[in-house]
Amino acid sequence: MYKMIAIDLDGTLLTDELAVTKDTATAIRKAAELGVVVTIATGRMYPSAQRIALELGLEAPMITYQGAVIRSATSEEVLRERMVSYEIAQKCIHLAAEKQMHIQVYQDNVLYSAVDNEQVKAYSKEVGIGYTVEPDLLGLAKKGFTKLLFIDEPEALAPVQEELQTVLGDAACIEKSKKRYLEVTHPDANKGSALAFLAEELGIDRSEVIGIGDNFNDMDLVKAAGFGVAMGNAVDELKEIADYTSLSNNEEGVLHVLNKFILEPRASAVEASKK
Repeated sequence: MYKMIAIDLDGTLLTDELAVTKDTATAIRKAAELGVVVTIATGRMYPSAQRIALELGLEAPMITYQGAVIRSATSEEVLRERMVSYEIAQKCIHLAAEKQMHIQVYQDNVLYSAVDNEQVKAYSKEVGIGYTVEPDLLGLAKKGFTKLLFIDEPEALAPVQEELQTVLGDAACIEKSKKRYLEVTHPDANKGSALAFLAEELGIDRSEVIGIGDNFNDMDLVKAAGFGVAMGNAVDELKEIADYTSLSNNEEGVLHVLNKFILEPRASAVEASKK
């Protein structure tokens, strides 16, 4: 019996309309009532994930900022936090300026952009979180960032990702979370290491964990889980390493996983015990 399921948000739990379906929400609550640890594992900032977790009644610690921060939606306690150093942030900010590319940063659960442009406006609307314009991002960087995010077209991001990986090496985690999003976090801030840490904290064995996602930044999550699931709409690279491929996010793929691997097996076990 699986005791924990970690679910990505965008492209996984959320439909393309950025909503959780009614049946999926009901199944999540049922799983939690049965004692299964249901958690969110997202690249989104904590306040954005917290809003969704509270709507679903989730109390387990959440993996946010790509794994940089683990914290419950109902608690002030931060179980784990990994910050990007000033040196790494400086290189990213300089590279973004050189390439004339939008970059936004996260610090103390606040989203900052050096300019008030269409990219940050669209992002803010999508995740339901406000932002602050601060021209001096390097000044902010001295305190450390939770995450930095480049936003541009895929063909523009590809060479930037390659250059960052060459320059930074193992000093940072550099991952695509969407076609137009390139994220930079602390080297230990990925969904896989965060999931392993959280499972150990909760006394749950890796074999008892399901991890489900759809994009490149979910590779570590799927690999770290005892049972890794790719959504039907997932990138091919994720499907290749997953143990199972579900339906798409618009076809209630998370609901399918919850029913098939958590709720139905438990119902069968209860029935068998009555005989």
